[in-house]
Amino acid sequence: MTTLLRYEEFRDLHRAGAPLLLPNAWDHASAAALAAAGFRAVGTTSLGVAAAAGLPDGTGATRAETVRLAHGLARLDALISVDIEGGFSDHPAEVAALATELADAGIVGVNIEDGRPDGTLRDLSHQCDILHAVREAVGGRLFVNARTDTYWLPGAGKAPETGRRLGAYRRAGADGVFVPGLRDLSVISELTSGLEDTPLNTLHAPEGPSLPELAEAGVRRVSCGSLLFRAALGAAVAAARNLSVSGDVPSYAETQALSGAFAFA
Repeated sequence: MTTLLRYEEFRDLHRAGAPLLLPNAWDHASAAALAAAGFRAVGTTSLGVAAAAGLPDGTGATRAETVRLAHGLARLDALISVDIEGGFSDHPAEVAALATELADAGIVGVNIEDGRPDGTLRDLSHQCDILHAVREAVGGRLFVNARTDTYWLPGAGKAPETGRRLGAYRRAGADGVFVPGLRDLSVISELTSGLEDTPLNTLHAPEGPSLPELAEAGVRRVSCGSLLFRAALGAAVAAARNLSVSGDVPSYAETQALSGAFAFA
């Protein structure tokens, strides 16, 4: 399947009334397991990739790990979207070059956030310059999900600033917009009503709105973020403490097969 057709397939999964549930992987095995379980689209989690490598999240420290993982995941029979934090650079041309490399490898989407390592938001016009550069480089080949951290960072502006940024990112060429931490259904409905056909992505929270409630509010994509990675860590510690496991545990052969089918293609 060509890059254009894969991009269109991924874009079309963002449906009104039936949001794309996007599970997020942190390594080859977790992504391969999700694809084998029937998830057509799989994202990556920057926290999972960073923590698995012993590096901090959100600081731009995991560019090499992210790119290496992306090249491997692109060989899976799945539509892969990669979290590239803030683009691993403040220079629009460098972020666009990274996006081009990922698109050329077969990745169908990227997340680009406006939160900065110091806990502030990147200047709005500068973030739009980055998104525009990426759009010019890979428009129609890579689904650009523009994330704003207005509800994620402590002290950041809330609803009015969120609406301002989402509108600007949409005009800069984003295919979709993402507001992690936003759980207020009335605010979500207000935002989606002003986005026309641009999909709104939210982050699943066990204590937050349900998938049907988010669908009713107009959300078209719900990401798991780092939840699966953190759940896996918790399950591993619990198994070690109790010397017992619950639920479906893949066998040695099944786990080995996850890498054998793709790692040396």
